[in-house]
Amino acid sequence: MTLDGRLLSNVSVLAAVVEGGSFASAATALGLTPSGVSRAIARLEARIGVRLFNRTTRSLNLTDEGRLLYANINPLVLGIEDAVTIASGASGVVRGRLRVNTDAFTSRLLLAPHLPRFLALHPELTLELIAREQLGDLVAEGFDIALRFGEPPSSSLVARKLMDSRVVTVATPAYIARHGRPANPVDLIGHACLQVRNPVTGQPFAWEFQRGRKLAKVPTGGRLLLSDPGTILETTLAGICVAQIKAVGIQPQLDSGALVDLFPDWPDERLPLYALYPSRHLPAAKVRALIDFVMDAIAPAAVPKRRPKGNGKPAR
Repeated sequence: MTLDGRLLSNVSVLAAVVEGGSFASAATALGLTPSGVSRAIARLEARIGVRLFNRTTRSLNLTDEGRLLYANINPLVLGIEDAVTIASGASGVVRGRLRVNTDAFTSRLLLAPHLPRFLALHPELTLELIAREQLGDLVAEGFDIALRFGEPPSSSLVARKLMDSRVVTVATPAYIARHGRPANPVDLIGHACLQVRNPVTGQPFAWEFQRGRKLAKVPTGGRLLLSDPGTILETTLAGICVAQIKAVGIQPQLDSGALVDLFPDWPDERLPLYALYPSRHLPAAKVRALIDFVMDAIAPAAVPKRRPKGNGKPAR
């Protein structure tokens, strides 16, 4: 197949449709009409002899062939963009749309408080933050980067570890006053322990505690099974249960004493936060900007602050 300007143009239109999620969005981004975008896709489909999109009045999705084509051509298109950017001397300019794939915890409790500052630092950037349970196909769905806790899956994505967060077991001073403070993890048996749904298995996460090489698994029970991090935090703050939460998302509550770390002598249960992005020689400036911002503004919060030992009451 001969590579010519028309083919490259049509491939660029394909990338814009995937990234924008619709012909209309692609048309706006490229300065074309929706019918012009439709014709470009039709020419590309005719050129390679396969259908690239399944289209209905309400949805637009890549076919298997379209997903394979996009996964292969997207790094090349981005490479061309990088080459042009470098040649123009603007490789450090953060602009355009940054599409981020993340989970609800990271979106709501980790990133949300810092978004105004990030946007103020980069006035030419538009941020699209998509919270979802599963990572999905980062390339085929047009994401620039993903921020995810846990060990990354084996894939062609670049995985960069940004930080570790402790997993802390917490309760409010009011809960401790009513039900007593468990001295050891095994003492949680019989307490009202909030269960959190694992999106992969659909079952509650196991409660684990680690101190050095010692790992303890404690069978806990409770009447609540939740998945939304905001609901988990608010329910815990209501004082009706014990919960396990990543410390980096609740550091203000720990610092103020609104939540008490029940087992500070079991500090080694941790989860890593990774940035995942398509394999490329040079990540886009907007991707590098988000990684740098997380490292600067959020990662320091993962370092625990020492609190004086006490009876679980808020520090005055």
